[in-house]
Amino acid sequence: MEVILIQDVDNLGGANEVVKVRNGYARNFLLPRKLAIEANQGNMKQLEEKRKQQQKKEAAMLAEVNSVIEKLQEAPVKVGAKTGTSGKIFGSVTSLQLSRAIRDQKGYEIDRKKITLPDEVKELGTYKAHIDFGNGKSTDVEFEVVGE
Repeated sequence: MEVILIQDVDNLGGANEVVKVRNGYARNFLLPRKLAIEANQGNMKQLEEKRKQQQKKEAAMLAEVNSVIEKLQEAPVKVGAKTGTSGKIFGSVTSLQLSRAIRDQKGYEIDRKKITLPDEVKELGTYKAHIDFGNGKSTDVEFEVVGE
C-alpha cells in the first residue's frame, strides 16, 4: 500500500514523502495516528500543489536572504561597548549585542544563534562574524567595536 507521510516517521521517511508500506502497518499504525494518508489520486494532486507552493516559498526566501547578505556587506555594523582608559572592554562583545546592533542599524532581525563570533572580542577594533542562514547560505559580516 502506498501512503503519503504527513509527519516525519523514523526509519520510514520524511513529511510529504510517498512510501510503500505493508497494508497492516498502514491501517493499524500510520493512518490511525494521523502520521500518513492514503496515496489516492486526490491526495497525490494535493501533494503536488503543496510541493509547488513550498518551492515558491523557498525561492522567495532565497531572494530575501540574498538581499539581506548584500545589505549586511555594504558597511560595517557598529557595536557600542563600555571601555576602560586603555581601550579594553569591560566584559566582551556577544552575539546578542551584534544581533541587536544589526536590528537597529540595518533593520533585519537575525537570531543570535546563527551568529558565530571570533574567539573573544575584548578590545576596540574591527572584527568579522560569520552568519549562517541555513540552506547553504552564509556570509561574513564586518563589525566595529566602538566605545560608548
